[in-house]
Amino acid sequence: MQASVSGESHAKIILMGEHSVVYGEPAIALPLPSVATVATLTRGGVGKRLTSRYFQGPIEELPTSMTGVLKLLNALTDRFSPDDNWELTIESDLPAERGMGSSAATAIAIIRAFFAAYHEELSHAQLLEWADIEEEVTHRSPSGLDAATVSSSTPLWYVKGQTGQAIDMELSATLVIADTGIKGATKEAIAAVKEQLTTNPAQTKARFAHMGHLVEETKVALATDDITRLGTAMDECQQDLVALGVSSPALDHLVAVAKQNGARGAKLTGGGRGGCMIALTATAMGARRLAAVLKENGATATWIQPLKGDH
Repeated sequence: MQASVSGESHAKIILMGEHSVVYGEPAIALPLPSVATVATLTRGGVGKRLTSRYFQGPIEELPTSMTGVLKLLNALTDRFSPDDNWELTIESDLPAERGMGSSAATAIAIIRAFFAAYHEELSHAQLLEWADIEEEVTHRSPSGLDAATVSSSTPLWYVKGQTGQAIDMELSATLVIADTGIKGATKEAIAAVKEQLTTNPAQTKARFAHMGHLVEETKVALATDDITRLGTAMDECQQDLVALGVSSPALDHLVAVAKQNGARGAKLTGGGRGGCMIALTATAMGARRLAAVLKENGATATWIQPLKGDH
């Protein structure tokens, strides 16, 4: 029996550009290092076993909801040693299906654990290629944004098919992330957007272009400490996302509550149709107050993310 070896990753949120990023527009995503996932691999034992909050047992008995994980585990097993036995334990603070990158974070942590256990070097490009094995199953046509951000320590400017680029963050503000308690329906949301693109291509493409412009505005706002500019961009982006049919009554409710209680901007984050929303506040104290109000109005969990330093 060998010593256990761990791989780590963390949550992410999309600050601006969800859905339009799939169609070539840029997006900005933020890593959330305090919301972590750890995969621990122990070689030896009997068979190949996984222990997690969703499943415990031999990997061949994994439920269909974890098909992406199974495909990744089989590929890693083939790559390293098909005859080895091992126990893989996954511990995660991330809520699943909430637009916080849970599946990508799980994949990244697993990959890092395997490469570390077999003492092999792993470049960031290789890491993202391996993560695609799982993400292609879970998200059909993934933009790659989730895997890039849950494996990054800095905010990323991301365009599909390109390497994410770190961007300047000079904004003194705080984000509140609030969970509706409803699983996001990413596949259904993606399908709804594709349907709009088919039935109303001109208007839908114009909306994508507008969302791309809002990402540019966000980049400037982050670099120049312009909270008003960012808040306005967030509000306008939410209007676009509602029009694309990817919001939900629960998301709309929390966005409205946030705006009524001092948020400078508010929008859904991630695939939509459930999941999480984000709200922008000028101070950490304001964020704590708003988080409490959101919980009183239906949010099942909240997280607070300072955007720069202490304030």
